[in-house]
Amino acid sequence: MTASQRRSTWPATTVVTHVALALPTLIILAGARYLGAESWQIIAVAGAAALLHVGAVVARRRPWAGYAIGALAMLVLVTTPFLGWSPNMLPSALWFPLMLWRLTGLVPVRSSVAALAVAVLGIVLTELVGWARQPPDSTGWTRLAEGGLLMLVVGGVWLAALLVRRRHTADRRAESERLAAAVAGERAGIRRDLHDVIAHTVTVMVARIEAAAVTTADPATRRELGDIAEAGRDAHQGLRAMLATLGPATVASRAGSRPEEVPISLDALPGLVASAASPLHAVTFAEVGERRPLSLSAEVAAVRTVQEGITNALRHLEPPVEVTVRLSWSPSEVVVEVRDDGGKQLRGGGSQGTGLMGIEERVHNAGGTLSIDDGDDGWVLRARLPTKEGA
Repeated sequence: MTASQRRSTWPATTVVTHVALALPTLIILAGARYLGAESWQIIAVAGAAALLHVGAVVARRRPWAGYAIGALAMLVLVTTPFLGWSPNMLPSALWFPLMLWRLTGLVPVRSSVAALAVAVLGIVLTELVGWARQPPDSTGWTRLAEGGLLMLVVGGVWLAALLVRRRHTADRRAESERLAAAVAGERAGIRRDLHDVIAHTVTVMVARIEAAAVTTADPATRRELGDIAEAGRDAHQGLRAMLATLGPATVASRAGSRPEEVPISLDALPGLVASAASPLHAVTFAEVGERRPLSLSAEVAAVRTVQEGITNALRHLEPPVEVTVRLSWSPSEVVVEVRDDGGKQLRGGGSQGTGLMGIEERVHNAGGTLSIDDGDDGWVLRARLPTKEGA
């Protein structure tokens, strides 16, 4: 049942409860009057019972005020002599432990302990008054039994309310943590997608502009293209700085990862490789073996691995650079390999990115493994992803 549904059923439930407790209370008072109770006693007890019902209504919005009204009513019931028994046993008196329940669920624990102490003090006062009024020849075990029973009821209500409150607090905390994790996952997904798409595109643009600057014979054009390439690199660094504000690049929870908004196909790899080639960047693509069906997460991981490998080679290596992209298929897995020749030399400057961290997470979520080999003749980025047959 939702909170709105509980609120909609509250008035009817409350009215039924008030009626169910008030009617037997009135019947008991009528019987007491018939058995010889004084009029002032009936009026005092009836007034106290009415106060208990009023306190229960007030406690819905003002727990302390309602509880104070209930405590005052119980004090009247305790101090009113009534045909040899305690009028705090009236059905309407059940509102008092219910008010204690509500108060315990809303106020701090220390305050609820104070409310419990008030209830315990009231029980002690009740039994002392009853003990003083009982005939000299009667035994006191009935007072002890009644007091013990009331202590058990009040203490049990308080403890149960405290346990329910702690459970609700734990549920709210767990829900807050779940929402925070979902927000963090969404932010990390946005960051990862921005890096994979925009960073790759900017890197390829800069590489092709640099290649054009080297091959042109006009010095002015070469300088202009160099300035454009430098502006592209600055934009790339600005993009990385902006992505840093979106939070961590990885998500702690592996289960229930956010699905891709736009499906990515292996059929896009030849075009992706071709778009990265330039006169100074020889990027080639080869596919060996019979292509097998992949899960969506594995196919996305394969494409993003190729994208990240090309991006890193073009960004970190001085041209001329040779990059080879190779897909090797077997019935159980596909090996995605992006290999570069090390270029002319390693390009200096630039901050360490988080693209490889995102690729590692994608590959891991798809059930595969990622390895990075740094040899004398260049870097090799290799992802092993299971096919649907091998999963």
